[in-house]
Amino acid sequence: MKRKSWVTSLMSVVLISMFVTACGGNTTSNTASSAAPAVDKSTTTPAAGKKSSLTVGMVTDIGGVNDNSFNQSAWEGLKSFESQTGGKVDYLQSQGDADYVTNLNQFVKNKRSLIWGIGFMMGDAMKQVADANKDSKFAIIDAVVDAPNVESVTFKENEGSYLVGVVAGLMTKTNKIGFVGGAEIPVIKRFELGFVAGVKAVNPNAKVVINYTGAFNAPDQGKAAAATIYNDGADIIFHAAGSTGDGVFNEAIERKKKNKDIWVIGVDKDQSATFGNDVTLTSMMKRVNEAVIRVSTDLDKNDFKGGKVQDLGLAENAVGLPEKNPNIPADILKKVHEYEVKIVNKEITVPTAK
Repeated sequence: MKRKSWVTSLMSVVLISMFVTACGGNTTSNTASSAAPAVDKSTTTPAAGKKSSLTVGMVTDIGGVNDNSFNQSAWEGLKSFESQTGGKVDYLQSQGDADYVTNLNQFVKNKRSLIWGIGFMMGDAMKQVADANKDSKFAIIDAVVDAPNVESVTFKENEGSYLVGVVAGLMTKTNKIGFVGGAEIPVIKRFELGFVAGVKAVNPNAKVVINYTGAFNAPDQGKAAAATIYNDGADIIFHAAGSTGDGVFNEAIERKKKNKDIWVIGVDKDQSATFGNDVTLTSMMKRVNEAVIRVSTDLDKNDFKGGKVQDLGLAENAVGLPEKNPNIPADILKKVHEYEVKIVNKEITVPTAK
């Protein structure tokens, strides 16, 4: 399942680019120190001669920068951009919807070169701030904002989710499988629809139980949802719920300690790095980090695509399984690859949501 990442050539350009000035500084987050990121927030020292004048700010959604999911992935992408180019990056963390406009406006006031909004739920706030500040440049993940100074990045989550659905459908021993979502919004419905389609493609007799918690920052609710699904006989749960999904893993870990034969499929990042291979069957990678690097670097090359939408899927290697999958047998990985090729070649149309 290996293909050269669509970001490889781009990053090569970044690594040979030379800029002579650097400016800007870090903005203090409006959150308490207990919300400090897993990734070091301090400015890293770039390699000699590789300096950018860009200052890039990122506003998280309510999942927070430590969500072990797409906010964290986005921040890791910005930190990579910083270390490769010498541009300066920082973030503001949102505690609720009301913080979105405030945080975006703070970065406008501080004249950031590019302001990122992370998450579908930030779309309306970004539209409001972008319309009021036409000289500022913005980019958003998981939403489309119709404004000439906003570049929108969306993903074909349904395609990658189809593949982990194939894994679940072929590896379940009980023919009961679960899906735990956060809020029931289009981006999460794409995860659900693709996953169910993948399961049914290889195992039409399997039952998929759907549970939306309504939250992306409630591990206790994720744990309760997972307990209900496992108690109903499911042996695999796929979550697309931000840090709520941490609770799904916590429930699975407790059951693994009691020798229960159950698994979790992670989301956005390779979550085995956080929760371990003992409980993580695989993950549906959504390479937000690479998209953030790509757009930020485009701006650094004076190639900002304001008013346009990048929609990234399997063909761009933007979604899919991790490179290493120690818990999946080789014959199943081969089958996954066969379905991947069919999707890329448009022989299979994966259900989606708008």
